[in-house]
Amino acid sequence: MRKSIAIDMDGVIADTEPHLIEWYKNETGISLTPQLINELGEDAAFADKTALHKVLHTQSFFRTVPVMDKAVENVTLLMEGYEIFIVSAAMEFPLSLYEKREWLQEHFPFISWKNIIFCGDKSIIDTDYMIDDYCKNLDFCKGKALMFNAYHNAHINHHIRINHWDEVPKLLKTLTYSTENIL
Repeated sequence: MRKSIAIDMDGVIADTEPHLIEWYKNETGISLTPQLINELGEDAAFADKTALHKVLHTQSFFRTVPVMDKAVENVTLLMEGYEIFIVSAAMEFPLSLYEKREWLQEHFPFISWKNIIFCGDKSIIDTDYMIDDYCKNLDFCKGKALMFNAYHNAHINHHIRINHWDEVPKLLKTLTYSTENIL
């Protein structure tokens, strides 16, 4: 039986960070950089919560997020040996449901609708691996938690960190090999 991987969207296959910085600047006039938000953290970096809320609830925000570098190629490669599920806590931003589905059809058309899960709480997900950028999802992962690097998790070290999609296939191969040797 093939092992399964739950893959988050925002911050993992969708490059949300620079997109959010740009939209936040357009809304507030405040210029941020990835380095600055990395140092400040999420709450301090996006201090104008009203503007941040407005951006995240604006039509087309989620539809126009760029694809994370090498995500398409590596997800395609992973599909050869793993059952892949795209999992997004999309219920927090109801406008995002349709936009995320359209985004996936454009950028990941090879992912079946049967393998797309939009939910509110990812603790219900039961896969062998979960790739996500938020500890609130990874801390309750039933399988092996893999943390995709993001500005809001830069100082967290209790999960295996992934810095780029090119690392993922080799990491999974290593984890699978070490698990099989234990059994």
